[in-house]
Amino acid sequence: MPMRLLSFAVAAQLLVAMAPARAQGPLPVVASFSIVGDLVQQVGGPDIALQVLVGPGSDAHAVQPTPAMARSVAGARVLFSNGLGFEGWMARFLKSANFQGRHVVLSDGLKPLKTASTHGHAHDVDPHAWQDVAAAVHYVQAIQRGLCQADAPRCAAYGQRAQASVQRLQALDREIRAGWAAVPPERRKLISSHDAFGHYAAAYGVRFLAPQGLSTEAEASARGVAALVRQIKAENVRALFVETIADPRLIEQIGRETGVQPAGALYSDALSDASGPAASYEALMRHNTTLMLRALTR
Repeated sequence: MPMRLLSFAVAAQLLVAMAPARAQGPLPVVASFSIVGDLVQQVGGPDIALQVLVGPGSDAHAVQPTPAMARSVAGARVLFSNGLGFEGWMARFLKSANFQGRHVVLSDGLKPLKTASTHGHAHDVDPHAWQDVAAAVHYVQAIQRGLCQADAPRCAAYGQRAQASVQRLQALDREIRAGWAAVPPERRKLISSHDAFGHYAAAYGVRFLAPQGLSTEAEASARGVAALVRQIKAENVRALFVETIADPRLIEQIGRETGVQPAGALYSDALSDASGPAASYEALMRHNTTLMLRALTR
């Protein structure tokens, strides 16, 4: 082969070797539910092909995995889940789906928040860590690491998006704290459908009462509801909320018995659809905080 042709062939091989990894196509990634999915997409951007197992408006506490869900994870390189017992079905599901990729549990490394529950378990671990924006920062950093481990050539891009996401989240945290600073601590009492806001309460100095336990699968006892009604009346709690994933009838009953009208619907465990007020994690936190502050300052 003439030298000029040989040089051209070597150069072509070098160009192929140096081509961006995105030419290989986006990294196939799965997220367990909508809130995790949004944070994963923020970091992954156009470099990932994301599938979410439990979509917006759906309750990830109690899921019966389907063959379609198994197909979603079959070719995934990375799967992101919340952990802390939130997706109690996950271990079984991954085994039955024969998942061979990398499983990243976003809450690993966080100190579990144990809550004193009135629902039969004295020290339940609250899995809703994302309700504290500082935990969402931890999630984003774990997502960055997981994507970089699976897709090193595009690690710099994941890092840039993660850094931008962290900056937005830190600004969001400051915004929420500034909002609550205007409400006297003794007035920061709210009722929600189930114990989904323990992390929010601990982070922002708010007190939540709920007729159900940490999971929407938990049944509210008549005795517990009666005690809650008495407490609402005794402490003059004026902010009562349904949750978008919960049956509203129990909260409506409590409202009738206490004379407190529900002040709106909070998004606890799932995003809204794209046209709703909580289509992203940041929108969810702003929506919830706005509703709470409005109810307590009216």
